[in-house]
Amino acid sequence: MVVNDFNKKLDLMFPDARCELEYHRDYELLIATVLSAQCTDKRVNQVTRVLFSKYDIYGLAKASTKDIEPIIRSCGSYTKKASYIIDIAKSLVLNYNGVVPNDRVYLESLPGVGRKTANVVLSNIYNVAAIAVDTHVERVSKRLKLVKQSDNVLNVEKKLMKIIPQDLWSKSHHQLVLFGRYICKSRRPECLKCAFINDCKSKEKSLRMIKS
Repeated sequence: MVVNDFNKKLDLMFPDARCELEYHRDYELLIATVLSAQCTDKRVNQVTRVLFSKYDIYGLAKASTKDIEPIIRSCGSYTKKASYIIDIAKSLVLNYNGVVPNDRVYLESLPGVGRKTANVVLSNIYNVAAIAVDTHVERVSKRLKLVKQSDNVLNVEKKLMKIIPQDLWSKSHHQLVLFGRYICKSRRPECLKCAFINDCKSKEKSLRMIKS
């Protein structure tokens, strides 16, 4: 697949792609991304509207898990996530006066924060060129044969960084997320709406075409 065509087709489908998590402050995006693990952005947004109306970063640092758990329960793994949120808030307040720093090593040291979450935060808050590989990005990359089926998320990220021009990393990340979320879905992908329909050799596409 030609790289220029790849990015053009992403632009055709999602010209204004952006993060669908709602946030007004840097720490809100960090916490929302932690909550989004195994949860939809739509659900996270419903939860964070309540959470951040009750607590700022300083309030979260002083809260107990029993305060937070009922609010975030619908996000799943709420016991662990409540603990993560409070520990993250305490660390930010203690070390950075409540501000999320442009520091990957520090971010990845926080509980519940891995490379994907750090990439999302650094990309959106500090415009750091990054590709965050979530389940949607991984699925799309494998179906389009951009990477091997056996590749783990780090290998997927590294290979996409070689395929996509660096100045388009962040934009392409958002496009790939939306592509996987709304078109190249895990079940019943909308292949007839896909700009890559002639490039994709996945079994899902063939089955979808036959049924249509």
